[in-house]
Amino acid sequence: MHWAMHTAVRTSCAFRGEQSREPGRTDPPERPGSLLHFGFRDADGPPRRRGYDDAMVRKVLLASPRGYCAGVERAVDTVERALDLYGPPVYVRKQIVHNLHVVRELEARGAVFVDDEGEVPEGQTVVFSAHGVAPAVHATARRRSLNTIDATCPLVTKVHVQARRYAADGYTIVLIGHAGHEEVVGTMGEAPDSIVLVESVDDVERLSFAEGTRLAYVTQTTLSVDETGEIIAALRHRFPAIHAPKKEDICYATSNRQWAVKEMLAEIDLLLVIGSRNSSNSNRLVEVARVGGVPAHLIDDEGEIDLAWLDGVEVVGVTSGASAPEKLVERVCDWFRARGVTEVEPYRLVEEAVEFRLPIELRRELALAAQQA
Repeated sequence: MHWAMHTAVRTSCAFRGEQSREPGRTDPPERPGSLLHFGFRDADGPPRRRGYDDAMVRKVLLASPRGYCAGVERAVDTVERALDLYGPPVYVRKQIVHNLHVVRELEARGAVFVDDEGEVPEGQTVVFSAHGVAPAVHATARRRSLNTIDATCPLVTKVHVQARRYAADGYTIVLIGHAGHEEVVGTMGEAPDSIVLVESVDDVERLSFAEGTRLAYVTQTTLSVDETGEIIAALRHRFPAIHAPKKEDICYATSNRQWAVKEMLAEIDLLLVIGSRNSSNSNRLVEVARVGGVPAHLIDDEGEIDLAWLDGVEVVGVTSGASAPEKLVERVCDWFRARGVTEVEPYRLVEEAVEFRLPIELRRELALAAQQA
């Protein structure tokens, strides 16, 4: 069962004139007739326009749900509201969300992204990213008298709380996740002496604990639902008494987007996933399609579409990771329309009715500013 999903009457970028929460693109799409218009050229002549009748791609189907989740929307809104409140610069530890376009736009507004909280000048404002941070980061920020705003996704915070509770109760915690991912680094920092990381079923087979060790597991929120299920099954097979979270840790948006891709695989010949290379949930969408037998590629935007991918393709599916803004989907739609594709439509219309409030630190400051206005 997929949390917080229901059918909706919201239109999609498939329809011209749609109003979006994201600002429209300012650069016009490449027009038909260019050198790249499906790469068509006579053997001994210049490139010539390939009309719709010649184009192989007949239809573009848009997965739903896709794009921004509640945690990402909250994080991006946090940086924007902080810039409005304090003025630039507002420092952000790591990328606020894993999307290159979002980061560049916030930089243009005055956000300064740093790798470490120690790079933030003393007394300045710093926002912690949606992926969460270890307690040591908070401690360093306090020593430097930083004005901190914690934009950690509440669903990531839930995993941190679970890890702390398990460790306090004497459990050794098996964390299912990807080594080096910011979320995993933050979670392991909650109980570094009590957490063991596993990334695969093979890792589970290599685990060894002293007799009588009490075990529990937690997971990174942006993993593949199917792969994580296999790892959990392996854990339960080897350690039948292992304690499980009361509710699965993979977030609703990650599982919903994977479900939406699975639903449309039978209808498409190729899947394009809009998202940045360091976006875990976007990479998982590519994997879901490929496991299902459909070629899939991760792209930051329409400029990365390789025309060779479209050879022999009639129906293209398009989705976007949880940190990719909808305007990037619109740009990909425009890219196909500019090349003669007239059927660009949603596979289904589904909306996620989930909202997270802004961080408490920011809400207090905004309320105080409103009183003084």
